[in-house]
Amino acid sequence: MKRIYLLLPMFLFVLFAQCESAKNGALAAEPQVKNIILMIGDGMGVSHVYAGMTVNHNSLNLERAEFVGLLKTYSANDYVTDSAAGGTAIACGKKTNNGAIGVDVDGNPIQSMLHHAAANGLSTGIVVSCDLTHATPASFIAHQPKRSMEEEIAADFLKTPFTVAIGGGRNNFEKRKDGQNLTEQLKANDYQVAYTLDEMNAVASGKLIALLADGHPQEYPQRGEIIPDGVTKALSLLSQNEKGLFLMVEGSQIDWGAHDNSTSKIVNEMLDFDRAIKIAFDFADNNPGTLVVITADHETGGMSLNGGNFESGTVDAKYTTGGHSAVMVPVFAYGTGAKEFAGIYENTDIFNKILNLYNFKK
Repeated sequence: MKRIYLLLPMFLFVLFAQCESAKNGALAAEPQVKNIILMIGDGMGVSHVYAGMTVNHNSLNLERAEFVGLLKTYSANDYVTDSAAGGTAIACGKKTNNGAIGVDVDGNPIQSMLHHAAANGLSTGIVVSCDLTHATPASFIAHQPKRSMEEEIAADFLKTPFTVAIGGGRNNFEKRKDGQNLTEQLKANDYQVAYTLDEMNAVASGKLIALLADGHPQEYPQRGEIIPDGVTKALSLLSQNEKGLFLMVEGSQIDWGAHDNSTSKIVNEMLDFDRAIKIAFDFADNNPGTLVVITADHETGGMSLNGGNFESGTVDAKYTTGGHSAVMVPVFAYGTGAKEFAGIYENTDIFNKILNLYNFKK
């Protein structure tokens, strides 16, 4: 009996060591998240997704997503959020008032996940089908009390260490009330400035800002392949950093089609966004440690589908509003860490989940 008591501590030590070894082995087996691509379909609810799927004969690249969740979208001061508060909640992890960009309810600046990624040595980028100073992209870059302060938001690009920015909004950088030409200042900070898709595609390395329209780009297909080509170019440039990357992509004009209660516009924009999703998923397949998250800032239009046909690619949609609705919006996740995005949670949790997966300190 005495011998058993003497051996017991040794047995417990060996058992503990085996458990720790198994635990560490399990942790080592799951790759570290190195690259995150966050894709936001502005105004995109489940009906918008399913309308695109129906017209595309019951198929979307989005269906490759492995985990699905739902986001609560209300803002700090309204049951129905706008894109500024919705974008800020996702980008910065805090609820704020409608109309506010990158600030809390008291007007204090709050850092976005893009700021955190840059501070940790990652390359960072934004690709959108709207003006770069519009609400959603602004939420990742700027700190302003009102989304309408677009020239001030453009100036905030000079204060944020982004690597790539692709979208519209040339006038807010070059034809300003204060007479400044911000693109000249960006060039002085080693940014290459492109004004066309051909000029953008010619950039092989380094920092880039592509201002592909004076204001907002046209709707799809008139604007061309700004989103798919922009995502391809951004990933090509950002992935040259061995530390990793953060890229935010917005299908901006899904929202605008829904504001117009135009099913054809919604579907065109949804399918354009879906082509960019394929590029992101393929990148994740070829680059271990990559996570792709697709969600929305809110739903627009109160869209409902009353009928459709997969064979003919037709859909019958009705709308309850020309504005935003308050319903939860979907989250789709693919790649390393995707399982963290299943469930129902606040829009601010996207920020927390992403920083935790990067292992960043908040």
